[in-house]
Amino acid sequence: MAERFVRVSLERRDVHCTARLLDDRAPLTCTVVWEALPLAGDVYHAKYARNEIYALFPPFASTEPPLENPTVTPIPGDLCYFSFAGAELGTQAYGYDREVRPGTTLVDLALFYERNNLLLNGDVGWVPGIVWGQVVDGLDRMAEACNDLWRTGAAGETLSFSRA
Repeated sequence: MAERFVRVSLERRDVHCTARLLDDRAPLTCTVVWEALPLAGDVYHAKYARNEIYALFPPFASTEPPLENPTVTPIPGDLCYFSFAGAELGTQAYGYDREVRPGTTLVDLALFYERNNLLLNGDVGWVPGIVWGQVVDGLDRMAEACNDLWRTGAAGETLSFSRA
């Protein structure tokens, strides 16, 4: 299979990076995401995992992919896939206002932009993610934008994933 790439963008900040899909390590997840592209949603900056931005989406696969190529210590440039029941994220501590409801399932697509991440949540424990992509171009500029998002806020910003 030829290598496939996705473009990850912060729309309002007009910044993007390019990631290679890890078809050899997470083939089912890569296929599910690739077939769903393009995707875009409100961006959030992580509270627990440290250097992570993400968007939440309704499920887009007929069956959630298995935990292939898992990690609890993502490195800079990792794209991760998580699936959560709404009840797992439905407390006020997370700060979601409309996407999360107890009876729903949500897909979280995340970009890790710096080191020292640990997927340990005080409410539920370890939260392994599926590493399905790795940024190959533009991470430095994206990391600057992510730090700006952390300092100045995410309101009004969109995180998008599209085929490159």
